[in-house]
Amino acid sequence: MKTITIKGQLRTEHGKQATRQLRSEGKVPGVIYGGAQEVNFSAPTADFKNLVYTPEFQLAELQVDGKNYRCILKDIQFDKVTEQLLHVDFLELVEDKKVIATLPLKLTGTPVGVKAGGKLITKMKVLKVKTFPKFLRENIELDITSLELNANVRVEDVPAGEFEILNSPRIPIATVVMTRQLKQEEATAEKKK
Repeated sequence: MKTITIKGQLRTEHGKQATRQLRSEGKVPGVIYGGAQEVNFSAPTADFKNLVYTPEFQLAELQVDGKNYRCILKDIQFDKVTEQLLHVDFLELVEDKKVIATLPLKLTGTPVGVKAGGKLITKMKVLKVKTFPKFLRENIELDITSLELNANVRVEDVPAGEFEILNSPRIPIATVVMTRQLKQEEATAEKKK
């Protein structure tokens, strides 16, 4: 799995004034929690670019004052006006402790319904799962080859394996709908009968 390395420094001062000072220096304040202790740090804004601005699920290797922390991105805060990155939260991965992560869905195969002239509509792009860190992966693959016209695939159809899927099982992930052209062809076929 892809891992992004971020080098940061421990933060000793807290509060609005200290965080304003950090941001003026081009740094972003952050926190690592979930491990033995909470770690407050700051790192250059540019270091977060490849982690924040991507649809991929990635691990973060945080190096703070000589210590390494394996983490996943948990929360991001942006300025409402300037969209500047204001704060990041990371969850430290502890091997014997389950984590909740949002993993992208990767739909594979061409549905039978699309081959018959239907249109594939994707309704969900990610799934929220709970699992041990060793089972985390870049995405969850779902084969939709057998998806027929006017049918859909739901969360309950995803092979869970080592994951506990936290989304409601009845939510549709993808559906194949009839196109306008197919409806017209069907209507003209009905009139001819």
